[in-house]
Amino acid sequence: MNDLVPFWFIVIAVLWTGFFILEGFDFGVGMLHSVVGRDDPGRRAAINTIGPLWDGNEVWLIVAGAAMFAAFPGWYATMFSGMYLALVLLLICLIIRGVAFEYRGKRDAARWRRTWDVLLTVASVLAPLLIGIALGDLLAGLPIDSAQNYTGSFWDLLKPYGVWTGITLVLACALHGATFLCLKTTGDMHERSRQVARRVAPGTGAFVIGFIIWTHVTASTTFFLNVIELLAILAVLAAVWLVYEHRDGFAFAATTVTVASCIVSIFVDLYPNVMVSSTSKAYNLTVHNTASGAYSLKTMTIVVIVLLPVVLAYQAWTYYVFRKRVSASDFAPPPPPPEAAAEPEPRPTAPPVRPGS
Repeated sequence: MNDLVPFWFIVIAVLWTGFFILEGFDFGVGMLHSVVGRDDPGRRAAINTIGPLWDGNEVWLIVAGAAMFAAFPGWYATMFSGMYLALVLLLICLIIRGVAFEYRGKRDAARWRRTWDVLLTVASVLAPLLIGIALGDLLAGLPIDSAQNYTGSFWDLLKPYGVWTGITLVLACALHGATFLCLKTTGDMHERSRQVARRVAPGTGAFVIGFIIWTHVTASTTFFLNVIELLAILAVLAAVWLVYEHRDGFAFAATTVTVASCIVSIFVDLYPNVMVSSTSKAYNLTVHNTASGAYSLKTMTIVVIVLLPVVLAYQAWTYYVFRKRVSASDFAPPPPPPEAAAEPEPRPTAPPVRPGS
């Protein structure tokens, strides 16, 4: 057995986790920007909290997909062919988000901006929903035959567990985004971010607990939760409590742990499988029957050991540079210049008196 196979499964799990930690609050801000920002300057301020960050965060998704293609081509082929239509919808959502960020401010018309606001909100909800369904289906099981081919239809992807996973990640991203906005905004926007976080927190907590229990029942034969599953429940309960206590920094840290532990729990319970076959357990895709050769994995390992620390350092520096809070007043239109005071008309003067007149 190639010793690098488990290592690359861990790398892929880390990449998916990193994507949801970073892009998760991006999705959340996209969902909530029209709620937190009641007017155009407020919405612009909300969007600008992630303006310098969102495109770098999406790179994690690209790298995760590329790592799956290179390390486990059999997994990549089955998953991406079986979920082709869903992935096309995901790609459309990601494109709409990027275009909305860039095109929203190209015209001053209210209808133009409102259209892009709606598209940004809808795309920010659908993207984590679709990814969550896809990740949940890996564990729930899909119709896969002995040749590692997906034999179902688009509607077979809508497994109850997968749909629950998708909704859970949508709510987790919304809470993650709300706590991020609490850290990045000021004044009335800051207070509205706290209110939104308090409204979203109870539902998120309930769905995360339900997701963890369902995941454990689906994948495990033991009664007790494993460490990651227990961590997810404790983290989301802490997040709910911290949101109501107005501990913004700690609440954001708790939502970060919640999102991370939910994603990690899927991969932990999935291993050594990468896709479960609902047709027969003998047809399950595993890390061993879908992995690349030893030479490819060795070459990739050298590349990731050299480049990953550089990428992480650069992204950490980016977050440090753009750490400042954003205020809606920064985007308010400038006040009209005061009208110049009318100069008084000169008063007529008497003609000079000529001597001897």
